[in-house]
Amino acid sequence: MSRTIDAVVSPTQTNTIPADISGQMLDLDEDDDLEVFSKDSTLADGNMFNASMQTSPGSMVNQCKFEEDEEGDSKDIFITVDNPESHVTAIETFITYRVLTKTTRSEFDNSEYEVRRRYQDFLWLKGKLEEAHSTLIVHPLPEKFVVKGMVERFNGDFIATRRKALHKFLNRIADHPILSCSEDFKVFLSAQAWELTTYKKQGPGFLSRMGETVRAVANSVRGVKNRPEEFTAIQEYVEDFSNKISCLDKVTQRIVKEQKEYLEELKEYGPTYTLWSGSEEELAEQLKGVAGCIERCCKETEEQVGHLSDTLVPVLHEYVLCAETLKAVLRRRDNIQAEFEAKNETLATKKVDRDALKEEIDKLEDRVEWANNALKGDWGRWQRSMRGDLKSAFFSTAEKNVDYYEKCLAVWETFLLSQRTEPSEETDRDNTP
Repeated sequence: MSRTIDAVVSPTQTNTIPADISGQMLDLDEDDDLEVFSKDSTLADGNMFNASMQTSPGSMVNQCKFEEDEEGDSKDIFITVDNPESHVTAIETFITYRVLTKTTRSEFDNSEYEVRRRYQDFLWLKGKLEEAHSTLIVHPLPEKFVVKGMVERFNGDFIATRRKALHKFLNRIADHPILSCSEDFKVFLSAQAWELTTYKKQGPGFLSRMGETVRAVANSVRGVKNRPEEFTAIQEYVEDFSNKISCLDKVTQRIVKEQKEYLEELKEYGPTYTLWSGSEEELAEQLKGVAGCIERCCKETEEQVGHLSDTLVPVLHEYVLCAETLKAVLRRRDNIQAEFEAKNETLATKKVDRDALKEEIDKLEDRVEWANNALKGDWGRWQRSMRGDLKSAFFSTAEKNVDYYEKCLAVWETFLLSQRTEPSEETDRDNTP
């Protein structure tokens, strides 16, 4: 069977297999709203796919336009996440975000929607997409926020960071030709809060999910024997990528931390020269000049640190989490193949109903092929996205660094020029009795 990824769409029957037992789909408690980014990439995995469901070729347009992407005017879902609001009840306080959607897709009843969603709703959507499409790459939500104080999660910077991440998460899905056609995604964008709550309750029960978990753990223990070389190569690439991007992320965050500390010290440095000028008449002009230069450099440093924090750090950290997502996707692909191999072994070694087992093996073989095609197609899409995102972040950072150092250099050069005296003036000063 030579099916392509474009034919892979959402399943028609549920048969999920989690990669491990750590990320089961238990009902979220309200503490999940303390999270900004979620590393939990081990939600339930996949099932059979249906090649007959409609996909949208216009969903492949990324916000950053690459040469390989579709034409920009083919994008048919536009999503904005904004306007965070705090809600206080008798038992909790949480933040909701407005989700505005504009679309030309025929499966939507209207062309525009406005709903409010809290963080746990985004978590639910991510879980449902991973459950239905086990070997497609669902970009991560921002990771867990370490709470140092209960008020900290309502800090303005924290909320702004979360909002940007949620906006990017939804637009990643909207740009995906398969995930964007998910019924769960449509409901998330269009249903009112009470409708979404009702819809969530329609999922598989706890006992059913536990049975899927046991089977997934058994497959993980058994392992896969004949993994195709291309997926072994992908796995090695992901491991190498994970190590490198994690190192860059840690070093960049450390640099930003040190730059912020330097900025705080610089802000104390300038006023010291100003105070000193009050007690040194002959040096007053020069001391005030140095203080002014430091003040201007402070402003430039503040902009440069802000650029690093807003541009480079989020991209690097997103792809640290993407690496974990990719590892989980590869594990789920291996689980599907392991189940297929186990059934083949049973057919060869045990006296069973061979016709019934052969039919089940044929379905599992189809499932393995669908899973492989889905991952191979998404792998190329993910690489293009990753390289475009990182290239853009690196170029922007390089340009900002050049601009920062040029401006600081110009500040000090201007000061030096202002302190230079003409040779005749210096001679007159030396001849003065």
